[in-house]
Amino acid sequence: MIKAARFLRGEWALVVNFATTVLFLFFGAGWLANLAHPVWFSVVSLWLFLAMMLSAFAVVRHAEALAAKLGEPFGTLILTLAVTGIEVMMITAIMYAGKGHSALARDAMMAVVMIVLNGMLGLSLMLGGLRHHEQAYNLQGANAFLAVILPLAVLGLVLPRFTMSSPGPTLSPLQAGFLVVMSLVLYAVFLGIQTSRHRDYFVTPKARGAGRKEGYAPGQELQSVPYHAALLVIYVLPLVVLSKQIAVPINHTIQVLHAPAALGGFLVSVLILSPESLGAVRAALSNELQRSVNILLGSVLASIGLTIPAVLVIGMVTDQTIVLGLDAIDSTLLVLTLVLSMLTFAAERTNVLLGAVHLLLFFAYLMFMFER
Repeated sequence: MIKAARFLRGEWALVVNFATTVLFLFFGAGWLANLAHPVWFSVVSLWLFLAMMLSAFAVVRHAEALAAKLGEPFGTLILTLAVTGIEVMMITAIMYAGKGHSALARDAMMAVVMIVLNGMLGLSLMLGGLRHHEQAYNLQGANAFLAVILPLAVLGLVLPRFTMSSPGPTLSPLQAGFLVVMSLVLYAVFLGIQTSRHRDYFVTPKARGAGRKEGYAPGQELQSVPYHAALLVIYVLPLVVLSKQIAVPINHTIQVLHAPAALGGFLVSVLILSPESLGAVRAALSNELQRSVNILLGSVLASIGLTIPAVLVIGMVTDQTIVLGLDAIDSTLLVLTLVLSMLTFAAERTNVLLGAVHLLLFFAYLMFMFER
């Protein structure tokens, strides 16, 4: 009884999430049938949003515990893979909850790159620079991330705008199949580098050979690896159901406000990335910039390298067209972000100026989303 009570105190969010999931499984269709009343719309949307955020933060908490038990880079790798799984579930749910969402994956990928590489990276570098002046990280690890992100981002999000074998900014079946295979192979090679052959690239230089495990939260009670791994998976399960439910308010918001279609992808990315981004900022403030780099660049790589192939495969199976090519404005912002990231990680130390430039580019992305 004492152990059960202690477990419930520590994992109360699990009770809230499963209660919410059960209620929406039985009554969700009726509750979401008519969202015309603004008060009811706000209550349902906020309820779903908070329940999903509780799950997402719990996933991050248990991933950080695994990082403390296993050491880097395994901790952040588990975190980015878990978040990418959530992202694929949400994109799929929203695509099939309504019509006209063939470009949702593209918009979500663009939002991930802009939020992470400009918004959260800029905020992490700026706050870390204000507190610690300059911060060090492993240059080889950052360059390894960018070496894979750059071709996958351009081939997956820019090149489809210029292909001629299929109508619109899409890929032909052969091109889509090639991109799926190439993305998975490149990501597999990168995982081999990150977890085995060159694992020291992704550890703070001063921690090499010291047996130091980063990512440990001093006030966090650590349990066994199977315990945290099981709870991480259990917290992901409610998101499968709730992703489909929250798709209805998101679609309703875009239709009622006549908002740009890209807002859907942006909202999905904000919901998914918030807990992970908070962990990156917290690490930068603690002068653990390497962990921030692993989280942020790993998140972008996992999103592009795994989400785009997953969505393309789903499109092939369901015979649905998947729009990937960005327009001229977004392509320019994407290329500019990638070039700026390469300049940022060209030296072994970062400062406030670099963070400010990334944040400026993030605000430019927000402006162009609503004012083309």
